[in-house]
Amino acid sequence: MTQTASTYNHGVSWEEQFGVTQGYSINGTIYISGQFSHDMQGAFVGEHDFDLQARTTLENLDRVLAGFNVGRTQIAEMVIYLSNPSEHFQPCVQLFKQYVGDHRPAATLIGVSGLAFPHQLIEIRAVAHAG
Repeated sequence: MTQTASTYNHGVSWEEQFGVTQGYSINGTIYISGQFSHDMQGAFVGEHDFDLQARTTLENLDRVLAGFNVGRTQIAEMVIYLSNPSEHFQPCVQLFKQYVGDHRPAATLIGVSGLAFPHQLIEIRAVAHAG
C-alpha cells in the first residue's frame, strides 16, 4: 500500500527552527502540531491577554487546516492546553463552542504548569481528516 504524506508550515520555517512541521498528513489523516499565539514571522502575540492569544491560536489552526484544503468540520479531535485553567476554563469553553459551531469533535482540556513560551496561556493541537 502506497502512503501519501505531506507537510505544511506557514510563516517562519518551523522545520528549520524547531525540527517540527505545523501539520503532517498521511493518507488523509492530518496531525496538527500544537498551535499558539504567534504572527506570521513567529513573534509571540498577546502577552497577558487570554482572549487575543486564544483567537490568534485558533486563526493559526485555521491556517494549517486551509493548508491541507480542509475546514473546521473535518477536525476529529482537539487537545487544548491551558497554563491557568482555573481562570481561563470558562472563556476557553465559550471560544471553543464558537469555533466549532454545530460540529462536535472529540476534545480534551488539560491544565499544565507551563508551555513553551513564558507568557503563553494556551496551545491547541488537533487531528483532522481530509475527505
